[in-house]
Amino acid sequence: MPETILITGGAGFIGRFVTRELLSRGHRVRVLDSLIEQVHGDRERPEDLPQEVELIRADVRNGDAVAKALKGIDSVVHLAAEVGVGQSMYAVERYTSVNDVGTAVLFEKLIEQPVRRVVTASSMSIYGEGLYRDQDGHIVEEAVKPTGGGTGGWDPVDAQGRPLTPVPTPETKRPALASVYAINKYVQERLTLTLAAAYGMEAAALRLWNAYGPGQALGNPYTGVLAIFSSRLLNGQPPMIFEDGRQQRDFVHVRDVARAFCDALEKPEANMGIFNIGSGAVRTVTEVAEAIGQAMGRDIAPEVTGKARVGDIRHCVPDISLAENRLGYRAQEDWMAGLQELAEWVGRQTANDNVAQARAELEARGLVA
Repeated sequence: MPETILITGGAGFIGRFVTRELLSRGHRVRVLDSLIEQVHGDRERPEDLPQEVELIRADVRNGDAVAKALKGIDSVVHLAAEVGVGQSMYAVERYTSVNDVGTAVLFEKLIEQPVRRVVTASSMSIYGEGLYRDQDGHIVEEAVKPTGGGTGGWDPVDAQGRPLTPVPTPETKRPALASVYAINKYVQERLTLTLAAAYGMEAAALRLWNAYGPGQALGNPYTGVLAIFSSRLLNGQPPMIFEDGRQQRDFVHVRDVARAFCDALEKPEANMGIFNIGSGAVRTVTEVAEAIGQAMGRDIAPEVTGKARVGDIRHCVPDISLAENRLGYRAQEDWMAGLQELAEWVGRQTANDNVAQARAELEARGLVA
């Protein structure tokens, strides 16, 4: 049955795709978004936010605005958040206030105006290091990345110094919160599931891997890595890669993410669930940097720094079988076609390259070693 759905942070990259997917399924959408300059520039309204969507420009911490936005709402997609591991490690109050206090304000107002279901965006960052297997076949949940890197290597090892093999990480792995952002997202998850259950609402949380696609903020140096690489290449600069570039990640197209949010809203089986959302394909960061360079027609080799950022993890890829079984989730977007689409969109943009400035900010605070 069609519903009226509030999307907090709905004018953002993922939010705009979720909006369009919801509209295509017959739902009505209202958006609450503060349109912060780091993400949106000086725009009053994103050009690709459908005109039939009501936009309330306000901070999620503004209780009066949230209460107004909830009037007549059936369900909520909670995306409003400050995003980025690196920046969270020094903008601690800002991240914690927006992400955790913002979620608390939302739920205080939901207590007064309950809805059927709330689906909250979480992050793969809460796992810290992903799951590993040692050479004896034992699963290792609490792998630790070496601090020195360089000649000592970047990959976690067991107590005997033997290398560990990364394996897909399921939702049952215990969190290992290695950054302020990871702490924030875990708190958002727990607030959502705890308070929804206490007040008779349904809930779910989606742990997202690296979302990519057209429309991401190219001038934001703390956004998704593919947008950062694209911005560098667009300005004739090499993608900047930390460590040795062999870190393993999963990159999922934003349209697949949007479908996952809509399914988590609609399917009864999603209630009180936490789900990994990725593509199921493993790629190294260097492979990704080279692939987007080829798609953009920019023959610029990545710059591998040989340094690490505090809070970064080495390998983490998702086990998406729970989302497949309970949500019917499948990543449908083709990797190369998605990169080509992104490259074509980037080619029509202009972007300030702020990556060097962001790295300098991290180095000044001792967060790059």
